[in-house]
Amino acid sequence: MPDIVMPRLSDSMEEGTIITWMKQVGDEIAVGEEIVEIETDKANMAYESDVAGTLTEILAGEGDTLPIGEPIARVGDAKDGGAPPAGPVADASPTVLGIEDSSAPRGAPASAPPTGGESETARAPTAAAEAGERVKASPVAKRLAKERGVDLSQIAGSGPGGRIVKKDVKKAADGGTPAATTATTPTAPVSSEAPETAKGQVTIEEPTKLQQVVARRMSESKATAPHFYLETVIEMSRAVEARGRLKAMAGEGEAVPSFNDMVIKACALALKEFPRANGSYKDGHFELYSRVNVGVAVAAQDALVVPTVFDADEKGLRQIAADARALAGKVRDGSITPPELSGGTFTVSNLGMFGVTNFSAVINSPQAGILAVGAIEEKPVVRDGGITTAHLMEVTLACDHRILYGADGARFLARVRALLEEPLGLAL
Repeated sequence: MPDIVMPRLSDSMEEGTIITWMKQVGDEIAVGEEIVEIETDKANMAYESDVAGTLTEILAGEGDTLPIGEPIARVGDAKDGGAPPAGPVADASPTVLGIEDSSAPRGAPASAPPTGGESETARAPTAAAEAGERVKASPVAKRLAKERGVDLSQIAGSGPGGRIVKKDVKKAADGGTPAATTATTPTAPVSSEAPETAKGQVTIEEPTKLQQVVARRMSESKATAPHFYLETVIEMSRAVEARGRLKAMAGEGEAVPSFNDMVIKACALALKEFPRANGSYKDGHFELYSRVNVGVAVAAQDALVVPTVFDADEKGLRQIAADARALAGKVRDGSITPPELSGGTFTVSNLGMFGVTNFSAVINSPQAGILAVGAIEEKPVVRDGGITTAHLMEVTLACDHRILYGADGARFLARVRALLEEPLGLAL
């Protein structure tokens, strides 16, 4: 019987946590069919089976965290795998938003006796599947529905192909839909309150798996990559004029490049000229990449996700704008796919929309650098002995000193500035 192993769903993934099994022991599986939802270091993702057959054994229960390559299930003929259990497969350890219960043994099999019955909400998608109409919902929507007791089978999805997304679940929950009652042991709370102290009431919140990984990776980045920072001010007056012309020329429904799209394009062109900035320091050597893939930091679900604009140096501004908007939308509704989160060679992080004028970002290891972009402000400047105004934007480049040295980083940043100050070069 072939094993289904914990897949690598992103280039930086080292382990994954089983969130939900979409199939039960005894179910038939087709190639390309979604069988399990897995929480990785970047997002929650549904894994599509690469084998066909009958699910004969589940080796990893919901909430279990396993390294890449570790078997999580077996597929074969039903006659080879033994009879399926009488009831639904239940997890031997309770979970909270996909976080592993540390009191449960690692890799505990899903066939262990459950701590309580299964809620009606958790059974809703399975029941719909048995009726021949599997509920189509993003992983984030499924998790939110489980938290709020919303029956997904009663929701009409607004996403592509009728897919239920997060906003659909929120709308159903806020509309006064009663939460499904359960006869189970309540799910462990996300937070707990400690006795009041001199600081007032203290509330303890457990981070999600994604937040735990972000915390670990950012700590590792600061601890292992010797950061140094280069700052400059870019005059965006001509970029403001150019965007105004692009907006006036745009057809109905056509993506209008934002200033961040211009920054992505400028970085991509500069990365092509400075290979060290488009590389990484790994295992004692330099890795230089032929493709220029710019990651764009997007805030989602109280965490940070970095989807990738591939070959940004070869794309026009309008294509970059369309790609960036599509990726941000997928991150927010939970439909982002593993390939769209992989392969980044450099990252742009923009907080200008929040009014932040200057900040220093942490490098997304093992990349060589990250550009932090602030807000564009109209300020007085001295020009030709007189005072006038200009649109100015502050940027800060964080560099990994093991591969990107001071002079190289300064030249790279100067090239980015030159391209943005004369945006005609972005179209070349």
